[in-house]
Amino acid sequence: MYKVVLRTLLLLVATSLFFAGSVFGEDRTIGSLKTVDGAAFIDRAGVTLVATPGLKLQQGDTLRTGSDGSLGAIFRDDTLLSLGPESELTIDEFVFSPGENKMAMVLRMLRGLAAYVSGNMAKLAPDAVRFETPVGTVGVRGTRFVVKIGG
Repeated sequence: MYKVVLRTLLLLVATSLFFAGSVFGEDRTIGSLKTVDGAAFIDRAGVTLVATPGLKLQQGDTLRTGSDGSLGAIFRDDTLLSLGPESELTIDEFVFSPGENKMAMVLRMLRGLAAYVSGNMAKLAPDAVRFETPVGTVGVRGTRFVVKIGG
């Protein structure tokens, strides 16, 4: 009897951890990488991940490319972002919950080349989107742009 109860308890704990992990993982996922070429990395909570297509992005991630690297990302609101060689950008904030009227995106470009095409957030709440650089901030109002920082 003890073994049956223990097995059932372990199965319930494992199942709840699996579903809790899935729910929390979805809550943190704000987009994903669609294309990666050459050396590209994601710095997340002190860990460096090799960038691969399909890798899920989270708030706080820093996207970096090497001298031969580039990557393309799509966010949950359909915003598109591409980084060229020798680039670094941090996703400081991303919240997209239009049903609750909670929207915010702050991207901080540190160096390199980026192309940006705004998604639904910029259409629904233009003041909620900012693209920051070392020399200024771009207020996004449903737009596309390319920015080069350094070199």
